Amino acid sequence: MENFSVREIVEMAVRTEKLGYEYYSEMAKRFKDEKEVYDLFNTLAQKEIIHEKKFSELKDKISEEEPDNWQDVSEYMRAYVESAFFIGKEKSLMHMQNIQNAIGAVGYAIGFEKETLLYFYGMRDIVSEKEIVDEIINEEKSHILWLNKFKEKMMTAS
Repeated sequence: MENFSVREIVEMAVRTEKLGYEYYSEMAKRFKDEKEVYDLFNTLAQKEIIHEKKFSELKDKISEEEPDNWQDVSEYMRAYVESAFFIGKEKSLMHMQNIQNAIGAVGYAIGFEKETLLYFYGMRDIVSEKEIVDEIINEEKSHILWLNKFKEKMMTAS
């Protein structure tokens, strides 16, 4: 099994944010007639653009030096990326075709944000620019809270 470089790990974070943007943009379009749902997904899509930019800038700052225990970290990150929920053709975004309603869209978004959060925690351990990753981790946590509150509100309204 080939090891990832730190740069590849960060590049996957950029791709994750692109996937998040695609998902949230698609959901905003799909639920454009439901203002609250549209606003939620549109806001999250815009935040993904900001995260993508931050990770793209991070690529320019990281060194090529591999941290201690890189073999273990690299194997963990590879297993994570190859999981059924995460990055890759026919993985995360293919599931959005099966979403039938706003509650399902929000539930899927919560799952994606949780998976992304775990990835970023793993990434945080391997970069020296922890403050950038910490900022994004905090944003991802806030996304989960927003989505969860929104889902609870939707479920009590129905």
